[in-house]
Amino acid sequence: MSTNLVTVEPTATVAEAATVMGGHHVGSAVVCVGGALTGIFTERDILKALSQDFDAPGQPVSHWMTTNPTTVGPGTEVDEALGLMLGGGYRHLPVTEGDKLLGMVSIRDLSRAATERTE
Repeated sequence: MSTNLVTVEPTATVAEAATVMGGHHVGSAVVCVGGALTGIFTERDILKALSQDFDAPGQPVSHWMTTNPTTVGPGTEVDEALGLMLGGGYRHLPVTEGDKLLGMVSIRDLSRAATERTE
């Protein structure tokens, strides 16, 4: 799990979010209002936006993000999280405890953990 979260406001533009994500070398950003998780914006959302609307770079991420994303808790087992990702077609899952955002787990993180477990 990564605790160095890239966050954006729902009013950030697609271009702004893409620039921030690229600058941090991450494939997703959590969308927060007042510290509360309201969505997730991913590289897939960027591609979808650009493929559907020429003016998408200037539009707010709130138009393209996934609202109320699936989350996992800090104690979620690797296999369960992988199952959620594979079943939902996700590459990133926010990690929360109650209303508190703790971090982000990626499919790469889970793949590494699963590999280390079998070695």
